[in-house]
Amino acid sequence: MSVIRSAGLRGFRATVAELGGDAEAYARQAGCPTAALDGDDLLVPEEAMATVLELAAEDLGCPDLGLRIAARQDLGMLGALALAIQNSATLGDALECTTRYLFVHARSLSLSLEPDPYGTPGVAALRYGVREGGEAPPQGIDLSMGFMHRAIVYLVGRPYGLGSVELPHPLLAPLSVYEDFFGVPVKADRPAALLRVPLSLADRPLGGGNAHLRRLALAYLDEQLPSESADIVTGVRAVVGRSLGTSPPEIGTVARLLNVHPRTLQRRLRAAGTTFAELIDEERRSAALRYLTGSDLPLGQVALLIGLSEQSALNRCCRRWWGATPRAVRASGYEAAAPPVS
Repeated sequence: MSVIRSAGLRGFRATVAELGGDAEAYARQAGCPTAALDGDDLLVPEEAMATVLELAAEDLGCPDLGLRIAARQDLGMLGALALAIQNSATLGDALECTTRYLFVHARSLSLSLEPDPYGTPGVAALRYGVREGGEAPPQGIDLSMGFMHRAIVYLVGRPYGLGSVELPHPLLAPLSVYEDFFGVPVKADRPAALLRVPLSLADRPLGGGNAHLRRLALAYLDEQLPSESADIVTGVRAVVGRSLGTSPPEIGTVARLLNVHPRTLQRRLRAAGTTFAELIDEERRSAALRYLTGSDLPLGQVALLIGLSEQSALNRCCRRWWGATPRAVRASGYEAAAPPVS
């Protein structure tokens, strides 16, 4: 069964309420957990999410429901992927990491920049679709195309030269509704879902951003496997381990990378029997042992590499962890480190 993160439903509850409907009733009818209406990181069967959109659109007599929801969504719902996108140097870099890591949010969805199907000079096609065996119902396509268009406008900061939009299904709403939303001609019943854009769009600069934060986000995304086997503790360890020595690990930054609220992250860590501070300490201890027994780096440099401000802090930590000084740890080799001193 293919799944999608519940972030794709952000804005559904508010839009349905505005139209006089009951979002939770539609979710229950579609077999979609009602908790998915209020959280971004729940894994939901793609069929259930698609069904809830179609049910609501039909029952409310709102054929442009997907576009209305897209108008309420923003990049923030993509978590770590949003950080990588927003801190990319060019739009091409942003598209490249989106293409590579979209599976973190939806297993079957794909995004690619391809030659214009009509061979128009200077034009390319940003193609949205599903991988083999998947299915994208019309409301879901409208929502995704609308979100993608608005995200590019946000990143570029102005109109980006969109030429036309192509949809692989009949128009669900009057043509004027689509063309008002996208601001360009829209064609229905085409072979694929496309935004036809300037070929030069990939080179459009995005204003720099934080290169370190982007590397951290990409490193976290690299840790994510399609099996979604990593739990919250594993995710925190991965982010903290890569940030030691480069920037102070802060729970707000880690929570953004994991696409959860900081309070939610703290609650889930407590449920797992640990805390954010304990995980940082454990990662520092592991890194310190690695540097002390596997290198000849000066002790002051080891302290900096594990995120401590000075060598005296390393001395205190080593005495707490192993009841020994850093030099004693290094001299002994500590092939089997002494149990941590509590």
